[in-house]
Amino acid sequence: MPAWFNPLLLLVALLAVPVGLLAPERAARWVWTASALLAAAVLLAEILVRLLRREVGVDLIALLAILAALAVDEALVAAIIALMLAGGRLLESWTEQRAERELHRLVDRAPRQAWRYRDDALEQIPVEQVAPGDTLLVRLGEVVPVDGEVLLGEAVLDESALTGEALPVRRHAGETVRSGVVNAGAPFDLRASRPAQQSTYAGIVAMVEAARGSRAPFVRLADRYALALIPLTLGLAGLAWWLSGDVLRALAVLVVATPCPLILAAPVAIIAGISRSARRGVLIKDGATLEALALARRFFFDKTGTLTAGNVTLDAVESAGRLPPARLLALGAALAQASPHLVSRALVRAAAEQGLSLVTPRAVHEVPGAGLSGQVDGHHIAFGSFDYVAQGAVVSPGIETLRRRMAYELAAGSFIAVDGQIEGVALFSDRLRLETPYTLRALRRAGVERMVMLTGDQREAAEVIGRAAGVDEVCAGLTPLQKVEAVAQGRHQGHTAMVGDGINDAPALAAADVGIALAAGGGTASSEAASVVLLVDRLDRIPEILLIARRSRRIAVQSVTVGMGLSLLAMLFAALGMLPPLAGALLQEGIDVLVILNALRALRGGRRIAATALDSEQVERLRQGHAALAPLLIRVHRLAQRLTSLPAAQAGRELRELLGDLQEQLLPHEREDEDALFPRLANHLAGEDPLAALSHTHREIFRLGHQLERMGADLEDPPSAEALADIQRLLVQLDTVLDLHFADEDELYHHLDRR
Repeated sequence: MPAWFNPLLLLVALLAVPVGLLAPERAARWVWTASALLAAAVLLAEILVRLLRREVGVDLIALLAILAALAVDEALVAAIIALMLAGGRLLESWTEQRAERELHRLVDRAPRQAWRYRDDALEQIPVEQVAPGDTLLVRLGEVVPVDGEVLLGEAVLDESALTGEALPVRRHAGETVRSGVVNAGAPFDLRASRPAQQSTYAGIVAMVEAARGSRAPFVRLADRYALALIPLTLGLAGLAWWLSGDVLRALAVLVVATPCPLILAAPVAIIAGISRSARRGVLIKDGATLEALALARRFFFDKTGTLTAGNVTLDAVESAGRLPPARLLALGAALAQASPHLVSRALVRAAAEQGLSLVTPRAVHEVPGAGLSGQVDGHHIAFGSFDYVAQGAVVSPGIETLRRRMAYELAAGSFIAVDGQIEGVALFSDRLRLETPYTLRALRRAGVERMVMLTGDQREAAEVIGRAAGVDEVCAGLTPLQKVEAVAQGRHQGHTAMVGDGINDAPALAAADVGIALAAGGGTASSEAASVVLLVDRLDRIPEILLIARRSRRIAVQSVTVGMGLSLLAMLFAALGMLPPLAGALLQEGIDVLVILNALRALRGGRRIAATALDSEQVERLRQGHAALAPLLIRVHRLAQRLTSLPAAQAGRELRELLGDLQEQLLPHEREDEDALFPRLANHLAGEDPLAALSHTHREIFRLGHQLERMGADLEDPPSAEALADIQRLLVQLDTVLDLHFADEDELYHHLDRR
């Protein structure tokens, strides 16, 4: 059908109902009948096409309903059915066109031109003309047009679109560069290794298209019921006619079998769910997506920009001892004003938030991807990577201690040198979104069985984020294709949802049963491939829309089941001659009103959970679990107090035993509490997220336990006094957190025990 036909069909059906109500009786019947016959003709044509493909759906029931209504002179009913069908067709057509248009936007992002060297001159050519071996110039801010390798020097690249890594990376001469990344530093020369059609970005576009095409279509709820209703209706009508010899009985069966609970109630509930989601800033592109979301039990998450904020944030400025952190921040931020680098901007922003006055730097020299130096307030300041800052600078023992701590904590930072001596380091991170832990807890509380983080980052850094977020599994170092494979494997185990925000997530979003894109910053490749788009920058909308989808689908199934059950009962009365066609039509309209009113409940929220008591035996088991860990907690406390006062050999021996028991006893217990116990307990407590504080201390226990494990693995025999001092500091922190956490849990268990 041409694009203009569906709006025209809806306009005709929309005008027919009020025009008929205002017209004389005979004219009204003609108007309503004409509208219904037009819809019936369109349905008949489409049904014939579907039958040729061996497909059957609710459209066949709708056609029977229209013809049956006209046969019993219920032209208004037929016209209303035609109106509903016309509206549904237009909505379905609009969503399909939107999906195609958004997919084309992904293609439009690809570079169109490239700068090629030819006879010592530059020429701008279409990217399709680039051949392997050509030397190209990639300027600042440009998207790399084809795959290739750096020729001279180094390239500073923003690879977040492909890997999800927030910080720029450096590629040296001879290293491979993939198309689709952005040059974040000085211009560099690239030797093309592949034509544009075979490069990385073109492959991502192809994967999106292939994934969308290979994904099995989600069968509509109404169509599944129709497969059972069609033969039942026709069989019962034929049997009634054959046994009684009265064609009116068969006609009455068809009238009361009018599938308005399918045609109206199910779509009303589904559309109500879509409407509620839209009010929360979430676009669900069609009803089939909402149904699929309601069934999702396995969630996959991208890391950078999805579970994390996706930008660089200053955590702290650590001093080696000579200058206070505030002074280091002021000097470093003053110099950083001259650089557009993400890290520099984060440092300047942090200084402004602390109200520091920054002077203007002079004689600034920047090495892209390494650091910058210059004069600030009469001092020579250098700021950047350790290798850059350490050139010709004095490295104090305090700086080596800071570097060792950074290695244990997997922290990223830029060092600050003042007048030829490294004085400290600015620590940066891509922090978890504030709502990430709550989101995952809410999903687990809602019954999500497994949550997996997919990322292109290195495993150690990814594990830290994964533990803090609360996912069940971390898959690190993945390419876009490997993300697709991980999602595809998950689909074999149940319905899946993938959440992401970058170009690298687009293929996985398209391959999942439901792709959920974060697109608050504008249109991205992820929103083009996804079927659910978050228009607000809030990850905690996901458990909201999951519950909305489940409730909407539950109400839709309930409406269909009750409505069709009443219709089946009416069909039996009609087959026995106890319900004439006219009375049957009126009864069916009453059933329709009932199920539609029930379906409209999906526009409202469900009831909130009130606090309830736990069984006393359950509480006692929880207390026994705490009691079993009490000796271990005492050991943590004692060793935290006296570790550095023990002989080195004894301290090392006791420390290794304690760290082993922490990994074997404490951390598995806390992980079991977070993943299994807390979702159950939350159902007995009032409030939106009653265990948020306890989950926060869980994350701190996991972080400290992981850091102690890493430090213990590097412990010498006998350990040095410096290493023992670092570990003691962490043990004191762990002891404090454990004391608070277990006290809070004991209080909670007492509250839930209402004996």
